[in-house]
Amino acid sequence: MGFTAPTEQSNGSIREVTLGSGDGAVTVGGETALPFYLFDGEMPHLPAIAMEVFDKAPAEWPATLADALGDVVSDPATWAKACVEQFGADMVCVQLASTDPNRDDASPQDAASVVRSVVDAVSVPVLVYGSGNADKDADVLKKVAEAVSDTSIAFGPATEDNYKPITAAALGYGHVVIAETPIDVNMAKQLNILITQMGLAADRILIDPSTGSVGYGIEYSYTVMERLRIAALTQNDDMTQMPMIVNLGKEAWRAKEAKATAQEEPAWGDARARGVLWEATTATTLAMGGADVLVMRHPEAIALVKKTLQGLADQ
Repeated sequence: MGFTAPTEQSNGSIREVTLGSGDGAVTVGGETALPFYLFDGEMPHLPAIAMEVFDKAPAEWPATLADALGDVVSDPATWAKACVEQFGADMVCVQLASTDPNRDDASPQDAASVVRSVVDAVSVPVLVYGSGNADKDADVLKKVAEAVSDTSIAFGPATEDNYKPITAAALGYGHVVIAETPIDVNMAKQLNILITQMGLAADRILIDPSTGSVGYGIEYSYTVMERLRIAALTQNDDMTQMPMIVNLGKEAWRAKEAKATAQEEPAWGDARARGVLWEATTATTLAMGGADVLVMRHPEAIALVKKTLQGLADQ
């Protein structure tokens, strides 16, 4: 007697969100089943990989990471082109770290100029993250939104403290909002409610649930992401049906296990391979948790994750 594997059909689905404009636009989301549960439903788009570009060359990165990128980090537009043309990124994510008042306190106009140069340099979608300072990010992202009003970008983080001016900027200039909450299902849902109540369509929101890396709380992040995805699919919860983005590169390379040299930790083996694997493992884990956009750093980690995700899809 033959065996038919049971399947579980979902009542809901993840919204599709289109990032970017024109021929370079990329659509994410659209799932009707849990990640890579292709026997239960559809997964029309593999998780997209956005490669980081910083507004200023990072000085604190380990040599194993900095050497992989080379001199392109001296100019954001050049860096962005290399991400696409050399490293195969689906998108570019500009990190406006220099706008942090506790660092360089770069002006909103300076930030807007950087983002404008990146948008002009590439045809793929551009994402933008502020420094994480709620008040400064509100001022910076409003100026960025205006500077690139001829195309559609996704920007954030919009948080409970600054979602109003950031959402207003998205409404005024046609952009997508990245809504960030601190690893909590109910807070993520509530922020989406607040943003949509301002008039922004639900298909112009990405959920950033926040995350740690492998070895640093990723289990909790994974659980929250899984619960968001289950609510969206099995409970047809309208305010959890947005695609998810995870800003994981900074978390993976913050870990001592990724950045320690072989001289510092000789028992841990080759530092370059260790760092690549730390980021790649973090990214793959979060993709299995439901991430639709993975923000990453190292070119070799990106290549490894792309191969892994395609292999899962081909099973």
